[in-house]
Amino acid sequence: AFQENEIKLLTAEIEHLKNFGCLGVSPSLEGLRDENAKLKYRLNFLQKSLQEERSKTAKSMININSCLQEIFGAAIQAAYPDLENPPLVVTPSQQPKFGDYQCNSAMGITQILLKTKEQKVSPREIAEEISKNIPPNECIEKVEIAGPGFINVHLRKDFVSKQLSSLLMNGVQPPAVGRRKKVVVDFSSPNIAKEMHVGHLRSTIIGESMCRLFEFAGYDVLRLNHLGDWGTQFGMLIAHLQDKFPDYLTVSPPIGDLQAFYKESKRRFDTEEEFKKRAYQCVVLLQSKNPDFIKAWELICDVSRKEFQKIYNCLDITLIERGESFYHEMMKDIVKEFEDKGFVQVDDGRKIVFVPGFPVPLTIMKSDGGYTYDTSDLAALKHRLCEEKADILIYVVDSGQSVHLQTVFAAGQMIGWYDPKVTRVAHAAFGVVLGEDKKKFKTRSGDTVRLIDLLEEGLKRAMDKLKDKERDKVVLTAEELKAAQTSVAFGCIKYADLSHNRLNDYVFSFDKMLDDRGNTAAYLLYAFTRIRAIARLANIDEQMLRKAATEEVLILDHEKEWKLGKCILRFPEILQKILEDLLLHTLCDYLYELATTFTEFYDNCYCVEKDRQSGQIVKVNMWRLLLCEATATVMAKGFDILGIKPVQRM
Repeated sequence: AFQENEIKLLTAEIEHLKNFGCLGVSPSLEGLRDENAKLKYRLNFLQKSLQEERSKTAKSMININSCLQEIFGAAIQAAYPDLENPPLVVTPSQQPKFGDYQCNSAMGITQILLKTKEQKVSPREIAEEISKNIPPNECIEKVEIAGPGFINVHLRKDFVSKQLSSLLMNGVQPPAVGRRKKVVVDFSSPNIAKEMHVGHLRSTIIGESMCRLFEFAGYDVLRLNHLGDWGTQFGMLIAHLQDKFPDYLTVSPPIGDLQAFYKESKRRFDTEEEFKKRAYQCVVLLQSKNPDFIKAWELICDVSRKEFQKIYNCLDITLIERGESFYHEMMKDIVKEFEDKGFVQVDDGRKIVFVPGFPVPLTIMKSDGGYTYDTSDLAALKHRLCEEKADILIYVVDSGQSVHLQTVFAAGQMIGWYDPKVTRVAHAAFGVVLGEDKKKFKTRSGDTVRLIDLLEEGLKRAMDKLKDKERDKVVLTAEELKAAQTSVAFGCIKYADLSHNRLNDYVFSFDKMLDDRGNTAAYLLYAFTRIRAIARLANIDEQMLRKAATEEVLILDHEKEWKLGKCILRFPEILQKILEDLLLHTLCDYLYELATTFTEFYDNCYCVEKDRQSGQIVKVNMWRLLLCEATATVMAKGFDILGIKPVQRM
């Protein structure tokens, strides 16, 4: 609408300039021609941009809930034009007897009329008034008023059939979300010289999935790994490196176990006073950019990076490294900016900043002149907002950091880096991973579980499960077995995390996640391969399905066909909800509902009919095979967003 309006204005402006040129009253005809050329260029750009946007929107999957909200929003506005921001509540119906969707706004409007205008009107009367004012549209077959004032909405079958055909012809297209925004996601963020452990699992998996969702929706996404790669701990690591590998500058040190190396240096730091002094000197030399110490720092970072990358490769994670060291040079300017604006107080030599509403201040400079995590996080926040120009900034960090991050965000707002009405800065917090004893997940010896060990155990258990079902004997080739093992192992670990509300703690159990019954990746992956096999076993290939999608009308006469068709088309509204609340378990719940709805359909509706005696195919119900294909297409996209790789055979 904005582009169309601007095109009208530009066209009028060009006509205006033409008239000036024709009349010959302009002191600078060349200037007018230049201006005319600029406007024409802008007009062409806008027209092309609008054309592309319309083309994209035409292919986008329609969010039926949003469509109904627009329709009922217009009806409420027409029925009650004086009401400001009336409640608009449209939800899918829980039972078929209540239609396909429900508008439950009447009760809320009753309360508003009573409070603001002292009018006593029953919700049922309001529902009737809204129903009378529903504008002409292509999706509603009829509405019925039930109970005290619920409006039950029945969708048109030809509308649902048309949307399913569009999905089959265009593929799963993202819902239209408007202007392409820049999204920065901070996730994973392990510490150099320490191994990734089970505590990093949630941030890494949740962050990757969020990035995939925003990318699919058409946003420009920057995936940042805020590594702990700077700070006083590097003093002791470099001092220990000098002692253990004195020729590290010329011969690459064979640090095999960085975790053990870290523990050795920490023990010496805690017990040897001379070593401790030298460690502090190393920090000073590192921060003053001494080349030998920078080389030592880089060597330690490289060893860690290689270990991190093994895990990222297993889990198919993509990140851009931008650790604390990246922001180090910016920190003095951060301190100066807060000082210049009068926000800094000095407390026992420390420079601190109190943020309204938060009792604990941020320490932006220590008494020895060093910087802190607070300074580093403020520098990162400013860079992402002011240099990267993020419209949306998401920190996928555990719940324990909530107060700290909210204080940092509030400080950024206080100093004027962003306006929360314009820029969204969110902490996507998550709970901890628990063992089956409901305590923090640890090894038997009480150590933190190494992430690489967890992944290897997952691979072993997935192979055992496949062999228990004798998939290795006649069903799968060696290559297919390996692909199924990887898909099941890593898919189950990811899904077990993502299927729980991230705000809650969850119990890690290989037995539960590898169970092929219930809401698990094992069940969904197996269901997906079965759906994909239906057309293959009927000798229907992809080309035949594509041709059928353009010619066949999807008949939705059977109640199970109708239920499945509607469920498939709820995908865009599920994604829209997650873009707003960042809760990915909603997608997992939807995929499970889709798979179980498909099973109901498949058990009641023959897709391929065979002769009972010979087993020969006598009839292929192509419209039902197309419903199978639409289900599989949506499931595949759901898996892709969750970072799960399905296989064709399992």
